[in-house]
Amino acid sequence: MSAIAVVGPGAVGGTFAAALASAKHDVVVCARTPFKALSVETPEGTLKANAPVLTDPAQLREDGLARPFDWVLVAAKTYDAEGTIPWLRALVGPTTSVAILQNGVEHVERFEPYVEWERIVPVVVDLSATKMSPGVIVLRRAGIAVVPTTARGRAFQALFEGPPLRVEVTDDFKTAAWRKLCLNSIGILSAIVAKPARIGLDEDVGDLMRGMLAECVAVGRAEGARLPDEIIEEVLARYRRSSPEAMNSLVVDHLAGRRTEVDARNGVVVRKGHTHGIPTPLQSAMSTLLKACRM
Repeated sequence: MSAIAVVGPGAVGGTFAAALASAKHDVVVCARTPFKALSVETPEGTLKANAPVLTDPAQLREDGLARPFDWVLVAAKTYDAEGTIPWLRALVGPTTSVAILQNGVEHVERFEPYVEWERIVPVVVDLSATKMSPGVIVLRRAGIAVVPTTARGRAFQALFEGPPLRVEVTDDFKTAAWRKLCLNSIGILSAIVAKPARIGLDEDVGDLMRGMLAECVAVGRAEGARLPDEIIEEVLARYRRSSPEAMNSLVVDHLAGRRTEVDARNGVVVRKGHTHGIPTPLQSAMSTLLKACRM
């Protein structure tokens, strides 16, 4: 049994926290909004977890929960890295490993200012889940997480005992992260037009997505990811297999008037493209259009 703190119990963090609690780990949930218990509805049934929910790092000592944590899982939004600093200061001890469960390809860079890079385990998450209310999550299919083949990566994998999450290890994490980014980067189109995934079935929209994917692939390759030529059609086909009414998290946040992860999903392609001298006009235009939609 490991002592684990989960920072950010949204759809991703809440699902991971419930899965870890069901595997009999000692779990503490660190949240902004208090709730009594975690409930995750899965295809196999409902996971319930009565892990302590804290809203202030000071509660660790006040509630007698301060201890050496084996793991801290950060599942906050990518733009809220600085907001996790008080929690990291309170939770991370001399032997704590820190898993970053976020979108994008900058897991380590984003948290290296706050945690030694050797402790960080970047995690690519493929999870079709929705937070219905604080602590209440609906998971539509089993989730998959991918981590590097390192000692800490394998230790993270060993924390999980089965459904609803499967953790895989890879010798080429960079490629895995850029593959996921390719898919994420075209989801912005649904946010701009405020329509679900069915827009990808249109051939003209599909061609636009191909152009965006070509830019993402070019930048990913320059970064060292091994992305084959056929990945563009593979990603587009996967997008088109989505439920026609599916809304990705960027769309949901945009329509709700919340801050979005556009920088981690699209802006990063533009920024890194500029570094390598690779033009990314479509990715740049889509980022600007989404910004204009929010003015």
